[in-house]
Amino acid sequence: MTAEATGEWHGWRAAAEAALYGPEGFYRRPEGPAGHFRTSVHASPLFARAAARLLCRVDEALDRPATLDFVDMAAGRGELVTGVLAALPAEVAARTRAYAVEIADRPQALGHRIEWLPEPPPRSTGLLFANEWLDNVPVEVAEADSAGVPRRVLVRRDGTERLGEPVAGPEAEWLDRWWPLASAADGTRAEIGLPRDEAWAAAVGTVDRGLAVAVDYAHTAANRPPFGTLTGFREGRETAPVPDGSCDLTAHVALDACALPGARLLSQREALRALSITGARPPLELASTRPAEYVRALAAAGEAAELTATGGLGDFGWLVQPVGIPDVLTGPAD
Repeated sequence: MTAEATGEWHGWRAAAEAALYGPEGFYRRPEGPAGHFRTSVHASPLFARAAARLLCRVDEALDRPATLDFVDMAAGRGELVTGVLAALPAEVAARTRAYAVEIADRPQALGHRIEWLPEPPPRSTGLLFANEWLDNVPVEVAEADSAGVPRRVLVRRDGTERLGEPVAGPEAEWLDRWWPLASAADGTRAEIGLPRDEAWAAAVGTVDRGLAVAVDYAHTAANRPPFGTLTGFREGRETAPVPDGSCDLTAHVALDACALPGARLLSQREALRALSITGARPPLELASTRPAEYVRALAAAGEAAELTATGGLGDFGWLVQPVGIPDVLTGPAD
């Protein structure tokens, strides 16, 4: 289903699917996501180094298998997987099989070691890492009408909206459990995260043994936003969510709904600190004894501070899902 004609009404899921991933969709544009918004991967190479450190912990938990997989979901143009391979110790890198999962065409300059796939490999042993993937899995939007009945929000290609039929079936069950709107105030909204739950379960299901991690804008049942979070991004600026292919369409993720048995939720700040990314300033005496090293350390501290900042990237949620191994993100930092 497409939304080519401005006058056609569609649910937000179908409209966003066409706008993001259709033949002329936003995620098929040559500039890639980095041309429009900045993720933790683009903010600092420290993020890739932290992912590499986590992969090494998974490797230890797996008793150093002959082949160690790193699967980068929603890989953009391969920035994260490239950085992870570069940051690994040589012995681990030699055993690592790297996959970039992305619908766009393979970048010409991407390293030959990285396999480019439209879907994750059917079986892997290692680390599956999904940085800002789930927020771009399209979902339906529901809104309470004047009687408090949750109804689907329908949208046209120009962004005009109206209310459609009442939410029913599994979507209604999901709302009742994870984001209740029944008898809510008129105009209260929710994004129905069922497709994300299913997408995450399918991705985790490809991991034979290892760890799956989803990193995203997130909220939990204790702090659901009353009017939803659907928005757009274009050329580094937030904009109205218009499903015409001109902008990113994103909504925060109910990560608690995605979590499978044995999973743990924590903030990016907590996760990166456990991986030795703290943002601590280098000792001042280093400035006089080794000034060049001090400048490098100060720059790294600034980047780490951005990645762990309260009110910013540090508030991102990490969904950590062990598969057949212990949770390797616990305990003190290295």
